[in-house]
Amino acid sequence: MNHEDFIREALIEAKKGDLPYGAVIVKGNKIVIRSYNTAQTDNDVSAHGEINALRAFTKKYGYSLDALENHTLYTTCEPCPMCAAACVWAGVSQIVFGASTEQLLDLGTKQIDLACKTVVEKSFQNIEVIGGIMADDCLKLFKQL
Repeated sequence: MNHEDFIREALIEAKKGDLPYGAVIVKGNKIVIRSYNTAQTDNDVSAHGEINALRAFTKKYGYSLDALENHTLYTTCEPCPMCAAACVWAGVSQIVFGASTEQLLDLGTKQIDLACKTVVEKSFQNIEVIGGIMADDCLKLFKQL
């Protein structure tokens, strides 16, 4: 499987949530966790797809600062500063996303205009960040709102 295949899986998850954010955590070409946004359903402002995925992972596998070493988080949209920081604390090795924060702002969605890559660069972790994978498909979810 490749980046597009895993973003497709994140898109499937996004359609299950109350807002169009989906995420999967992958290790060695295998999805180990699937999740989506439940902020409205759970009345929890922190229940973004990425946060829910990290919570599910640590609940299942345990927590340490390198718990997600050699894992990739795939998400439909660029992680917000909260989600990017959570990836730092979890020790994710790679973040791959579809639509960028800039693209979401252009659509008129409410976002914090701070790039995921900027949060990662200011951290103590070495996380590779790759964006723009199937961005148009990810943006379609927001155009349907």
